[in-house]
Amino acid sequence: MDAPIDSTGVAIVDRATATYINPVLDADFPDPAAILAPDGYYYAYATQTLQDDKWINIQVARSRDLVQWDHLGDALPDKPGWARDTQDFWAPYVVQEGDRYLMYYSATPDVCDVPERGHCLAIATASSPVGPFVDMGLPLLLGMGFEYIDPMVFDDPVSGQRFLYWGSGFQPIKVQQLAEDHMSFVPDSEPTDIIWPNSKGGFPRLVEAAWVIHHDDFYYIFYSGDNCCGPDAEYGVMVARSREPTGPFETLEEARGVPHSLMLFKSERWLAPGHNCIVTDKAGENWIIYHAIDVNRPRQRQEDEINSRRILLIDKIQWRDGWPFVGTPSDDVRDAPVV
Repeated sequence: MDAPIDSTGVAIVDRATATYINPVLDADFPDPAAILAPDGYYYAYATQTLQDDKWINIQVARSRDLVQWDHLGDALPDKPGWARDTQDFWAPYVVQEGDRYLMYYSATPDVCDVPERGHCLAIATASSPVGPFVDMGLPLLLGMGFEYIDPMVFDDPVSGQRFLYWGSGFQPIKVQQLAEDHMSFVPDSEPTDIIWPNSKGGFPRLVEAAWVIHHDDFYYIFYSGDNCCGPDAEYGVMVARSREPTGPFETLEEARGVPHSLMLFKSERWLAPGHNCIVTDKAGENWIIYHAIDVNRPRQRQEDEINSRRILLIDKIQWRDGWPFVGTPSDDVRDAPVV
């Protein structure tokens, strides 16, 4: 028997018996970031993708339950004036501020010279979580290489302050305090280095994709490294914690004396899981939403690079002695989030 339908046309699911199995969106959807909007939907945003030979600059999908997702198209259909000739839109993060939505994202500007194109951190705004988002006119940050990538905004529930995390392009992940408008930095503030790649050249040689939450008495930063994709894909999610949102952060490796700080890592089927976001369901459980490569279908098209198709997965976080843990991505039937 078909499930009943609510007034928006979405199936009503019995949350006491609902289950899921990964992937929850079997399509190229890299670097996901999700929010819960006032309309009761979760909206997830992702890096650009090529769909039916057409570029989607910033992907957006929608779900009632974090399990069944509908792809809604392009949240940034018009490129900013400073990036008309490039096609390189990465890692969006969206936050609601009053009656508008702010999207932070990475892009390659037209003014940079090949092969040393720089990356920008930019901001676009919209009146709806679906978009269309419109760039504010100029990048917030611009540099050479790809230091300015993977933005994440954290509104500290303790102090009420706002922080922007980004990086790293083989440099440390950084944080800087944002002004009240979310679109500029506090005057005279400076970026602070908080998470470093392995200085001895081992894993992780690169750290990126910060996501910060406040849990109990600590601030936890989840971050990924090193190669997200391609022939040498070797990626996973690591974790560190601090008493303050600006650090100093102690990594799981430092705290436990273990070889690495991974809390989510590859399995035989799921390669290079990472670049996560975190949501909390109505039962108070933390869920990690992330991309991974299905080794059974590692590319969208035959001409694409291997390990370039990154699809959407979720898993529940377990807390063990003050530290979050997932292990390998699940590929069996699991209880779904309570939403």
